[in-house]
Amino acid sequence: MSKSNITSREFGRMPDGRPVTEYTLDNGRGLSLSAINHGGIVTALRAPDRHGRSGNIVLGLPTLADYLKPHPHFGTIVGRFANRIAAGRFTLDGTSHQLGLNDGVNSLHGGAKGLGTRFWEIVPVTVQEAGGDIGIELRYTSADGEEGYPGELRLTVRYTLSATANTWRIDYSATTDKPTVLNLSHHDYFNLGGSGSVMDHRLTIPASRYCPVDATLIPTGVADVASTPFDFRTATRIGERIREGHDQLLLAHGYDHNWVLDRAQAEHGLALAARLEHEATGRVMEVHTSEPGVQFYSGNFLDGSLFGSAGASLRQGDGLCLETQHYPDSPNRPEFPSTVLRPGERFHSATEHRFGVLG
Repeated sequence: MSKSNITSREFGRMPDGRPVTEYTLDNGRGLSLSAINHGGIVTALRAPDRHGRSGNIVLGLPTLADYLKPHPHFGTIVGRFANRIAAGRFTLDGTSHQLGLNDGVNSLHGGAKGLGTRFWEIVPVTVQEAGGDIGIELRYTSADGEEGYPGELRLTVRYTLSATANTWRIDYSATTDKPTVLNLSHHDYFNLGGSGSVMDHRLTIPASRYCPVDATLIPTGVADVASTPFDFRTATRIGERIREGHDQLLLAHGYDHNWVLDRAQAEHGLALAARLEHEATGRVMEVHTSEPGVQFYSGNFLDGSLFGSAGASLRQGDGLCLETQHYPDSPNRPEFPSTVLRPGERFHSATEHRFGVLG
């Protein structure tokens, strides 16, 4: 078995001339990850199939120039607030804050210039005490008032590949100098087959409740998944019920909802959020997280206008997202878990993607 290693190359240059670096982490076990410091974007993630052949399982774009144009958050860090905030408005400690609106009447994923569009510092990391795990650390300071959010926010995001298992871990941490709200996630579009539709993937989400939405995809509360197309407590093919006439599927043009995790069998603070299986390749991905929810998005708004890194037109259902997170619009819903971060506190969140093959 080959040894884990980290390589780098120039991926392109920003309009102001700053070089963008792409680091590739290879754990020597068939799992590798490539990422750039523009937006912390994961440009490729390669995992082995049942025959040990590694293939790219995330959607991406061919060049930096493509990533600098508007795109649906391919592979980005999303924040300051992942998901939607109604009308881009919230009140904290009696002060009202207005955010930029970039999703109709709402603010989505931190605004038009959220964290996925920012230039991050990036450095390689080797974790010797963990048996030689390898990673990259991304750092960015978000200025007070950036996209309307209060407080200077100092962020660190680390991507780590295990040297002993095919696991990709994301650790988020942050501090602020003023009270603010924070909800960080990652927006990878997964396709365990490497190409084609994800409608044949089987998905399990250990959640007995989810958040129904209104016409602008803002949660209206929490509802039971029982006897609905939102019950993924047992492995179910994604395409099996997506065209049913359920009002929530019609509103979102498919799945684009937050599931409230039951969080059973927590391990080291992480609990299973989702399990994705692809019979043809045998690939399996389990997502474990410290977060209370996961947004399952079935790629409903991919419209064929963009071409992926492999040259194919990206169409509806070609990839799916499993975004571990706090619930959408939490700053306006006191009954939801709090997303408030205050001076003197340190935000930390972790998500692991564990790869294997069907038995």
